[in-house]
Amino acid sequence: MGDKKEDIFNVGKKLFSARGFKDTNVSDITKLAGIGVGTFYNYYSSKEKLFMEIYIEENVKLKKSMMESIDLDAEPLQVIKELMAFNIRGMKANPILKEWYNREVFSKLEQNYREENGIKYVDFLYTSFVEVIKKWQAEGKMRDDIDVELIMAFFSALINIDTHKEEIGIEYFPHILDYLAEFVMKGLQVKNN
Repeated sequence: MGDKKEDIFNVGKKLFSARGFKDTNVSDITKLAGIGVGTFYNYYSSKEKLFMEIYIEENVKLKKSMMESIDLDAEPLQVIKELMAFNIRGMKANPILKEWYNREVFSKLEQNYREENGIKYVDFLYTSFVEVIKKWQAEGKMRDDIDVELIMAFFSALINIDTHKEEIGIEYFPHILDYLAEFVMKGLQVKNN
């Protein structure tokens, strides 16, 4: 039973990677997987569900690689800048994750997924990075009068700004992202009197 679901997942990943979300349909997936359309719907209620499952797996791989590659004991500003740069490079290099930048597609997918699964399921880096923030707070490197959830929202905003660079002015990127990260981190650092 699990083999069919795995086949659908793998074929979906292959087609989404080659064609993108919009140009892949359920019948393409089922044809290549050698199953009927009805069988697809036994495992996934929609193409969107399949795509989000694939997207999440790819994003978790990227975030795990990121957390293993970056020296989390470096100064917080350096860590944040490296995390953002690694994340952006990884997202743009992976055809599945690159769909994040197709806001017409991804905003609908993300909204649907959040409604059905809750916000924490979309926040892939959440748990690992919360621990880093708590560590910085305990070490006196980051303000502890600001809730960890709010700090995570600042970082999410920094990541999300990359999807709006055309509106802000592409000529300012990546400089604006670096400065915003610096301004946020300076505001979050403990002030030494």
